[in-house]
Amino acid sequence: MDIKKCIAAVLAKEAAAIAEVHVTDAFEQAVRAMQACTGKILTTGMGKAGHIARKFAATLCSTGTPAAYVHPGEAAHGDLGLVALNDCIIAFSTSGKTNEVIEMLELGRHLGLQTIIGITSHPDSRLRELADIIVDMGIIEEPCPLGLTPSASIAVMLAISDALALTLMQVKGISAHDFGLRHHGGYLGRRARTNNE
Repeated sequence: MDIKKCIAAVLAKEAAAIAEVHVTDAFEQAVRAMQACTGKILTTGMGKAGHIARKFAATLCSTGTPAAYVHPGEAAHGDLGLVALNDCIIAFSTSGKTNEVIEMLELGRHLGLQTIIGITSHPDSRLRELADIIVDMGIIEEPCPLGLTPSASIAVMLAISDALALTLMQVKGISAHDFGLRHHGGYLGRRARTNNE
């Protein structure tokens, strides 16, 4: 086996999957909905999509938009209580069929969820029916030789979440000073406050 060739092929397929994302009106609608949210910004996802949802919440927080991740499994045991009137939730699910995520969103509506933004790939999914806005990842071929391990789909999910967060930061006019206030420790915070490399 040519290990370097295998690695290059995975990187190429993930990069190609990101390049294939079509930036539609839904992307702008998602940013505007987060900007207009009068409640909390929440994120959710299960498994590897959950890791992206958690990272998205962290990126939002660091770029001037307070956000929190809700684990769909824990939501079934009380964490759904975090959901309140006028909240906006961004749900990550490649299939859009993950039971824990779907159940959480259905019940969250009864608690006042204002906007559901779904980030998904499969065209036939319950998430598409539940969401107010769908950010479409497109149809993605995983580079895994078994065709099973989520990698290109997760790379696309991460890229989309970063694009949304960084665009929202610009829309809100977050400055380097604002960024620095949220990073009181470490290199990035020091750089933001001093504008030095």
